[in-house]
Amino acid sequence: MTITVTRGGRPAAGGWSRPPRRRSPAPAEPAREAPLAPVEALGPLGDPTPHWPGRHVDLGGTNLHVRETPRRPGAAHDDTVVYVHGLGGSSTNWTDLAATLSSRWHGSAVDLPGFGRTEPLPTRDYSLRAHADTVAAFLRTLDGPVHLVGNSLGGAASIAVAADHPSLVRTLTLVSPAVPDLRPAPARLGDGKMALAAIPLLGARTRRELAAEDAGTRLRRTMRLCYADPGCVSEAAFTQAAAEAAERLDLPWVAEAMQRSFGGLVGTWFARGAGSLWATAARVACPTLVVWGERDRLISVRKARRTVATMPRARLLRLPDVGHVAQMETPLTVGRAVLGMADAVADGRWDAERSAPGVCGTVPG
Repeated sequence: MTITVTRGGRPAAGGWSRPPRRRSPAPAEPAREAPLAPVEALGPLGDPTPHWPGRHVDLGGTNLHVRETPRRPGAAHDDTVVYVHGLGGSSTNWTDLAATLSSRWHGSAVDLPGFGRTEPLPTRDYSLRAHADTVAAFLRTLDGPVHLVGNSLGGAASIAVAADHPSLVRTLTLVSPAVPDLRPAPARLGDGKMALAAIPLLGARTRRELAAEDAGTRLRRTMRLCYADPGCVSEAAFTQAAAEAAERLDLPWVAEAMQRSFGGLVGTWFARGAGSLWATAARVACPTLVVWGERDRLISVRKARRTVATMPRARLLRLPDVGHVAQMETPLTVGRAVLGMADAVADGRWDAERSAPGVCGTVPG
């Protein structure tokens, strides 16, 4: 059974007209249900929630920037949750979700090498393996296994960490993980300008025009690609995000990190046998929550079923009218799902329960 959840983000507008709502068909095959904790279990959100303060952690060759979200006073839990962003993102992608989960856990959101405030590795290695190794090195600096949460590229890296270092990961949450998806999909390029820029010779002028755009314009284009509904972002939250994007735009390695991390990721999609990402996912032994927006333009929601079927202890949560970054569009719902998994694992329900086949429910967000 898959639970389909209505939107659980902030009812705010951010300068865009809302696109028409389109409903995706119900899943054709059953998957195990992802339980949800009550909304009262979550920490509060602001409008916007201020970006959490950061520090640098010396990993021996990597000076990793990490934003820390303190656990709220009086919380009965002392676990740690670690967040890993996607391609082109940063630790600020987790600001709201970290706020919701601060009701129980201390949070650490990393900037992968070449992104956010972390400089590239001295080797300039942007492979998926290098990103996973950086995350694993950071986890070794913490006390005990963590709840690991990854989106897109960060989700793929988190799969590798959980498979290769099982003692470091308590639970795994994957938000639209970048599993192999080789379908031709022009929507991944966004608007026509992005598509033209991708043409090697003809797109040179367009690439120069895009490079000259200000951070706010770039951010709006990215949000149209990654969000199902960019209008869910308030003007205040957009202003905060645009300021952070402008800061990153001045870093000299931004284009290199984007291009080479993308190439490293896609390279794993062509791997076969034991080296494939699917084979790696099959080795993940910890409880795993897979969250997927049904209007994801970057990694098809059709990959959700195979992802859950491949991972022995995985359950699926599909979200209608949500795009590639569910933790940003619907932080309340994703937070409820993460805590729901933790509760189900603690009382033995995660592995003991099985859902009735062919049933699809709707739960208010």
